[in-house]
Amino acid sequence: MKNQQQRGPFIWAISLIAAGFGLLTIKEGGMTLIGNEAARAAAGNYVPFVLWFNFVAGFAYVIAGAGLWMQQHWAVWLAIAIAVATVLTFAAFGVHVYSGGAYEQRTVIAMNLRSLVWVMIAAIAWRRVLRAKLGRPEGATR
Repeated sequence: MKNQQQRGPFIWAISLIAAGFGLLTIKEGGMTLIGNEAARAAAGNYVPFVLWFNFVAGFAYVIAGAGLWMQQHWAVWLAIAIAVATVLTFAAFGVHVYSGGAYEQRTVIAMNLRSLVWVMIAAIAWRRVLRAKLGRPEGATR
């Protein structure tokens, strides 16, 4: 396992962001799903499939963060899968909104943020972890 100095600031940052984001997602989603009626009422017009996706994905975020911290190549693929799944869920949410379904504006903002964060994490992980494990220098195209 590589030490923190070899890890580099980008891997250090995305690992902590992924894990922290995951823990917050689990807490917030869990409060709405499992919490009392006041928590559900405070959530407003949440979209159940989006809430469930985000809650379950929160666990994957934490696992990805730990794997990226350890610079494991499987964590890069997990980050890519999370990014793709998040964008697809956002697209399904868009269909829900377009067809007249109730929603909260904060869900639009949150899904934009989640999509952006995970696409960025996946891209950085690809460049900093997977390419390094494959022995390709940062600027190489093949």
